[in-house]
Amino acid sequence: MDHQPKFFENLSGTGKAIGVLTSGGDAQGMNAAVRAVVRMGIYVKAKVYFVYEGYQGMVDGGDNIVEVSWESVSSILQVGGTVIGSARCKSFRTREGRLQAACNLVQRGITNLCVIGGDGSLTGANLFREEWSGLLEELAQKGKIDEEAVKKYAYLNIVGMVGSIDNDFCGTDMTIGTDSALHRIIEVVDAIMTTAQSHQRTFVLEVMGRHCGYLALVSALACGADWVFIPEYPPEEGWEDSMCVKLSENRARKKRLNIIIVAEGAIDCHNKPITSEKVKDLVVQRLGFDTRVTILGHVQRGGTPSAFDRILASRMGVEAVLALLEATPDTPACVVSLSGNQAVRLPLMECVQMTQEVQKAMDEGRFVEAVRLRGRSFENNLNTYKLLSQKKPDAELPKTNFNVAVLNVGAPAAGMNAAVRAAVRVGITEGHKMFAVIDGFEGFARGKIKEISWGDVGGWTGQGGSILGTKRTLPAKYLEKIADQMRTNNINALMVIGGFEAYLGLLELSAAREKYDEFCVPMVMVPATVSNNVPGSDFSIGADTALNTITDTCDRIKQSASGTKRRVFIIETMGGYCGYLANMGALAAGADAAYIFEEQFDIRELQANVEHLTEKMKTSIQRGLVLRNENCNENYTTDFIYQLYSEEGKGVFDCRKNVLGHMQQGGAPSPFDRNFGTKISAKAMQWISKKLKETYRKEEGKVFANTDDSVCLLGMRRRNLVFQPVAELKNETDFVHRIPMEQWWLKLRPLMKILAKYKTSYDVSDSGQLEHVAMHSPKEAETGAI
Repeated sequence: MDHQPKFFENLSGTGKAIGVLTSGGDAQGMNAAVRAVVRMGIYVKAKVYFVYEGYQGMVDGGDNIVEVSWESVSSILQVGGTVIGSARCKSFRTREGRLQAACNLVQRGITNLCVIGGDGSLTGANLFREEWSGLLEELAQKGKIDEEAVKKYAYLNIVGMVGSIDNDFCGTDMTIGTDSALHRIIEVVDAIMTTAQSHQRTFVLEVMGRHCGYLALVSALACGADWVFIPEYPPEEGWEDSMCVKLSENRARKKRLNIIIVAEGAIDCHNKPITSEKVKDLVVQRLGFDTRVTILGHVQRGGTPSAFDRILASRMGVEAVLALLEATPDTPACVVSLSGNQAVRLPLMECVQMTQEVQKAMDEGRFVEAVRLRGRSFENNLNTYKLLSQKKPDAELPKTNFNVAVLNVGAPAAGMNAAVRAAVRVGITEGHKMFAVIDGFEGFARGKIKEISWGDVGGWTGQGGSILGTKRTLPAKYLEKIADQMRTNNINALMVIGGFEAYLGLLELSAAREKYDEFCVPMVMVPATVSNNVPGSDFSIGADTALNTITDTCDRIKQSASGTKRRVFIIETMGGYCGYLANMGALAAGADAAYIFEEQFDIRELQANVEHLTEKMKTSIQRGLVLRNENCNENYTTDFIYQLYSEEGKGVFDCRKNVLGHMQQGGAPSPFDRNFGTKISAKAMQWISKKLKETYRKEEGKVFANTDDSVCLLGMRRRNLVFQPVAELKNETDFVHRIPMEQWWLKLRPLMKILAKYKTSYDVSDSGQLEHVAMHSPKEAETGAI
């Protein structure tokens, strides 16, 4: 990009007042959004007010609308729900109520509102904005405000953020709270699976989602459920028979449990409700299986927000304040939302109208349309679920006579097994014979390779680590042996799931093509490493799980200091030379500083950080948190920083240090990693099928692929999944430090500093343009989105 970066220093909030409220159903992460709005608002010198109890508080006024300070939002980042309260409000629906609300706002000079809630709350806010000038004139006529105020506060600016666990809002990939709700569901499913296994039971789980099946669909994908019922995709006539056949087939395949997930709004094709009780009765009557129902209910709204939701909400909150500062009387009310991993602004009413269109399509039985309107991410989830959940009878499967091998390379990362499962099942569906390689390239050389079937990978999504076994060994020293194995087993394509070593491995294999014809086959890599240091992809499988581990641990560590005197913790994270975990962990845990290799620092910066913390500790804030990437600096070690802080903080705070170590590689994969691993791997397998068709030479009866574009890495780039030849990625790689030369998340670095009260400059060139809600074509759903 050769445009001039635009920095927000030029945007001043002096003289402006911002009100922040949460409305409608609560969602985890709302507090992170509130905290970001307050701190960013104060940072740009605006006044910020809490509006307690949603619109009810705005109507009631008085103590419900209070100016807040920096410290008001300290330690709320890790708290679920909303600390400023939320209420359903009848009076705001009347003009009388809105008149009173306008009066309360004008008295405090508030003309900027940041509303965090669902589509109902945001529609209400928009109506309020449209009526604003009329309301002020009416207040002036009644003598409640003077003419001066009518002129001074003539316009109301509104920015919305969607906080809803259902993810039912069009135009945004993820709403605040969705990821955390998935965490709750998956925790329950994982727990239920162990008891169901013991007793050979069938469990019917009911999850939230009255009008939207997102939670049900994604949790079914993430736990490999046998069947799922969602409002947007009702089962076909006679579903009762097909479901029972599927369940009994699974039992016959020695599967000891069945999981059926039902969204609370599930319907059949005649718009009649399908309840969890109905499903249970059906299974008991027809199959006689021991069946239990578990209704998750409000558990899904509770608990602490996930790392993803905290980062999402913090980014949205800062973006919302920028949008308010830039708003003019002519800009429509907007929502800040997420597309891929980019913050975008969309016209609020366009999103609301589209969300209502979905409901209308469902009411009228236009279900295909409803799924399309939900957006490409929803459509992709549904297509992937359909692909992986039901095995076609062998007679219906195509036969390609191609053999495809799958292997894990590098350190273990949570979500690798989900990726292997998806690859195997999609491969079988496409008609290939699938082979699993044990222990990476080293195992490959030793001939540890076996055919793997559909049933072999059942139940793999929730398993941490790597079931196939993984090694860091590179193929260069085993080339001849690997070539032999590929010839012996007649392997026509390779899928490598792993980290930086997998990338180096593919470079070595493609370099060896001149010497060995066996390597002239399509090869694809799917990035999986906790460090998130693979060039060509913004995310890698396993990083989200590691980030949640770091965030949870930081929460506990912070809590351990709650009863003690002032204390600062120095925490060391993994990542090699890549600062992703340290930087994003700091953002999610509300740390004061994060030391990373990508941003060089010296003793002066360390000194400034210590002084900054010392100043902070003189206020009501009792705890400090500092994260350090393991390789950020060879001389400023964790011990050095710990000793420096201990010495300089004498008399003000004491210090503790903690090295997190290998716990960051372990644990059950997070919903994001299961889902991302499943979808990206399924897509990679489809690419292999396409390449095999293209490179098969009929006359020789073999596959021959030796161009650069037959060795690719599939990565998430901004908003799309893209295949990139590994040869082209060489120029983007710093091979010495094993990191990409450019990393998107460095742009979020100033965000952490602002939220920790540092003066910094923040490049906002990427934000600011109001986009329109794009209706995508069905074709697009296949190409890019995740």
